[in-house]
Amino acid sequence: MKPQWPVTRTDAEWRKRLTPAQHTVMRRFGTEPAGSCALNAETRPGTFSCVGCDQPLFVGATKFESHTGWPSFFEPAAGSVGHKKHPVYGDLEVEVHCRQCGSHLGHVFPDGPPPTGKRYCINGVALKFVPE
Repeated sequence: MKPQWPVTRTDAEWRKRLTPAQHTVMRRFGTEPAGSCALNAETRPGTFSCVGCDQPLFVGATKFESHTGWPSFFEPAAGSVGHKKHPVYGDLEVEVHCRQCGSHLGHVFPDGPPPTGKRYCINGVALKFVPE
């Protein structure tokens, strides 16, 4: 049984809203190429939201440079993301999705900085940045 999200769309509606790259990542669990997104270098104060539904996901103050090629954060906005353990890798690779529309965002790893020790490695195409 598929989960029911507060924001739902048909595949045709998703394809109309998202670019092909966004659709591949967010609706088909793809990954953008490392270093391909300008948001990786974004350092201004602001909010990173879900492209699929506008849900605020991360605040700029939680972003850090992980040297992985993807935007990385040590903590999501409260209640904004869900997690699903990878069936093979378990705690070493946990999928992260938007709790409002279910879109795949990336993964969380246990090798981030204090205070959480987590690295939310997020596909930049799944995010839109709104400066303060």
